[in-house]
Amino acid sequence: MSGRGLGHTGGTLDKLQSIPGFRIDLTIDEFKAVLRAVGTSIVGQTGRLAPADKKLYALRDVTGTVESLPLICASIMSKKLAEGSNALVLDVKCGDGAMMPDLPAARELARSMVAIALAGGVRAEAVITEMDVPLGRAVGNAIEVAESIQTLAGNGPGDLCDVVIHLAVRMVVLSGVETNADAAERRVRDALTSGRALQTFARMVEHQGGDPRVAEDVRLLPGVSGRRLFTAARGGYVTACRARAVGRAANALGAGRARVEDAVDHAVGVAVLVRSGEAVTAGQPLLELHHRDGRGLDEALALCGDAILIGDQPPLVARGIILDEVR
Repeated sequence: MSGRGLGHTGGTLDKLQSIPGFRIDLTIDEFKAVLRAVGTSIVGQTGRLAPADKKLYALRDVTGTVESLPLICASIMSKKLAEGSNALVLDVKCGDGAMMPDLPAARELARSMVAIALAGGVRAEAVITEMDVPLGRAVGNAIEVAESIQTLAGNGPGDLCDVVIHLAVRMVVLSGVETNADAAERRVRDALTSGRALQTFARMVEHQGGDPRVAEDVRLLPGVSGRRLFTAARGGYVTACRARAVGRAANALGAGRARVEDAVDHAVGVAVLVRSGEAVTAGQPLLELHHRDGRGLDEALALCGDAILIGDQPPLVARGIILDEVR
């Protein structure tokens, strides 16, 4: 049970609703039916499932408390406990693009949510993952779904695949399907390479009213013809690719919302073409902006200038993608 994007952060439901026909507002009976038929389902809160969450989203917006730890915990855990699961693995983002900017804050959030889960009778773990730079190459809605489909087919960006596999391995172990991480990893990698993971995603999409053909042809997702490259002003090394600025650039194009009631353009977004540490030349494309008729383009380009830093020397070795775990 997921939420919508708010502020500079994206929302799983907004991304899934870029799939033609996909329903996130299932009734409890429909939710259970999809779980029985497919084994997995992603939905939003309703009038009967975690109804206070929507009100909390609006409250956080108007009171300037989007980053309040107690309200973050309440929003996330109200949905997770309402799901009725008996095991839970949480991905807590940490860094420039996350709600939790540093490791101590991320650990506090992770420990709070794990404690809430355990108090509710749910076995739980949290994995703290790095979000100084965008995860994967896509920032937006439809373009992130396309990248997720690529990942489920076993061909996703390395950093995204690393996080997905690590989280899945912990879930397989915590649920008791496998007793050790090595066996769990073999099971997870086989699901990706065999095509079963993507097939399951397509079946979930179909059972929730969406077009399952997107799993085979991402061109069925919404798209825009507008493309604008942000290029390097000088040669050197990429010393930073700031996730928050890239996310704000995507929002300026219409991919996100500043207020709960704002509409979202599912087709726009930003594609990241370089990674931190890469050598670049003057004029080399760094980011590709997918825009609709130039809406928000000037603001997005200015934010891109804040996002990518180029220096004379490569940066120090970056910290790993998996920063810590709370069990």
